[in-house]
Amino acid sequence: MNLMRTKSIEQSIRDTEEPEHQLRKDLGPLDLIVFGVGVMIGAGIFVLTGQQAGASAGPAVAIAFLVAGVACALAALCYAELASTVPVAGSAYTFSYATFGELFAWIIGWDLILEFTVAAAALAVGFSGYLNSLLDGTPFELPAALQTVETSANSDGVVDLSAIVISLVVMGILISGIKMSSWFNQIVVAVKLIVIAIVIVGGIGYVSADNYDPFIPPSQGDAGGAGSWLDVPMIETLLGIEPAVYGWGGIFAAAAIVFFAYIGFDIVATTAEEARNPKRDIPIGIIGSLAAVTVLYMAVSLIITGMRDYRDINPDDPAPVATGFEAHGLDWMSDVISVGACIGLTVVVMILMLGQTRVGFAMARDGLWPPWLAKVHPQFGTPYRITLIVGVAVAIIAGTVELSTLADLVSIGTLFAFVLVSVGVVILRRTRPDLPRGFRTPAAPLVAVLAVISCVYLMLNLIGETWLRFGIWMAIGLVVYFAYGMRHSRLAKREAEVREPTG
Repeated sequence: MNLMRTKSIEQSIRDTEEPEHQLRKDLGPLDLIVFGVGVMIGAGIFVLTGQQAGASAGPAVAIAFLVAGVACALAALCYAELASTVPVAGSAYTFSYATFGELFAWIIGWDLILEFTVAAAALAVGFSGYLNSLLDGTPFELPAALQTVETSANSDGVVDLSAIVISLVVMGILISGIKMSSWFNQIVVAVKLIVIAIVIVGGIGYVSADNYDPFIPPSQGDAGGAGSWLDVPMIETLLGIEPAVYGWGGIFAAAAIVFFAYIGFDIVATTAEEARNPKRDIPIGIIGSLAAVTVLYMAVSLIITGMRDYRDINPDDPAPVATGFEAHGLDWMSDVISVGACIGLTVVVMILMLGQTRVGFAMARDGLWPPWLAKVHPQFGTPYRITLIVGVAVAIIAGTVELSTLADLVSIGTLFAFVLVSVGVVILRRTRPDLPRGFRTPAAPLVAVLAVISCVYLMLNLIGETWLRFGIWMAIGLVVYFAYGMRHSRLAKREAEVREPTG
């Protein structure tokens, strides 16, 4: 079997024209920008900004967001070229199939399953936490057994009902059509931006320049220490660096973690097949949404560290921004932030599930998953079968599994995808220079190399345990590929048909 067989760009585009697998082209540039902003602005803007200021970077957490944003921007330029050249559902999976071959395409597809499914489930749990906080003390308060999965903080928890319900609700919205999903997303994003504006405008009057001194706190040893290589960033293990916080090392460590906040801009690329003019609209959607979100994250991080001394911020505080306002007697802001986060997370869960369904749809259409999963709804024009399965899976995971330890898995999976996409741009430039490209990455070889270096560096700032879990997940994926996908892919069947007449 030829594990490195590639699927031509022309064949990928022809497959999108098959009536039973044809998605509706309903998205314009504004839809795509709002999709990107919608998925990247979630609870992270109200949580990671404060937590990483207190834990690793101090006021320089704004630089950490900039570092993560630049790494994403380099990869985003590569995504924009490939998505405009190969306007097919599946994003990095589809790009890898055209450049690296089937085995790598499977690996990246399996990787994206981890990214989108775990992230959607984790954020559904985040939605539940904010909703339960809002309902606390009201007639609508849920029993403790239905608020969360059992943890040390809540020994009475059995199942997270709110997380299950929101997962199933957004699944229904996704099945009803991509345009319906876009309208819903636009309304929710508008509400989120209003809440963020309230936070920035309401907090700027309480900012003190003294809290920015020093802006980059001097590096110091990690008082917590480290038990083994599993508990420290891989770069410290590989280079023998002593664990430390603050300083530039703390900034890069924080950047690897706040990178989770940018998860999802690549989802814009997964909708390429549903864009009206993908060669123009996809680059606008990817780059425009990333630029807007980077500015917003930096602004909020500067507000929260300007309102409070970073030494007073508890790294374990689940709502550090709200706590910062409470410290100035603005208790009402806590409710505003909770409402904004609750509403915002609804659409984040929806768009992450959207990305997963499009990747799964593309893999099923290629035969790497059972082909019946790629069936499109005759009325709504959506891949309803794979959407139904993904929605139920996310609901089960979100409702029954405690996911706080899996956030880093999402980051490492996404960074790995970025590396392959960045390399893929250079390969496709060499192998298919004749292809029409709606967008060309400026200084492509240099940008691609810088993207790979920055993404690998951020990966190395994740702890050893994350690398171990990631390796196990990828090993399971290889077993599934060799057991099913390798022999059932459409390319494998075509190769068999070509060989058969000659014996």
